[in-house]
Amino acid sequence: VQLQASGGGLVQTGDSLRLSCAASRRIFSNNGLGWFRQTPGKEREFVAAISWRADTTAYADSVKGRFTISRDNAKNTMDLQMNSLTSEDTAVYYCAAARSSAAARTVNSYSYWGQGTLVTVSS
Repeated sequence: VQLQASGGGLVQTGDSLRLSCAASRRIFSNNGLGWFRQTPGKEREFVAAISWRADTTAYADSVKGRFTISRDNAKNTMDLQMNSLTSEDTAVYYCAAARSSAAARTVNSYSYWGQGTLVTVSS
């Protein structure tokens, strides 16, 4: 497994959750990283991204101000801190590694994907 997402679970509206993604050094190095999410019957949607040097981040409007993406290049890990969760955040969350060092927003910009971790927010 080249990308491994973890940290999902069942929480209540307003709660916080922290997702983590571990990757192999080969994939992690020099690549932008991102989080996407998907619900049944819908396309995978962008959530957040971070550039290789962590000098650029990008967020979907729906999570801006509530979610924070970060990475630790020494540990080959990436996190997504999710605060003030609502039922609309319920989804399977995927971490991914981009083809470039940029904080990319599109699915097609990513080459490697983790297996997904389920986040369920109950109201």
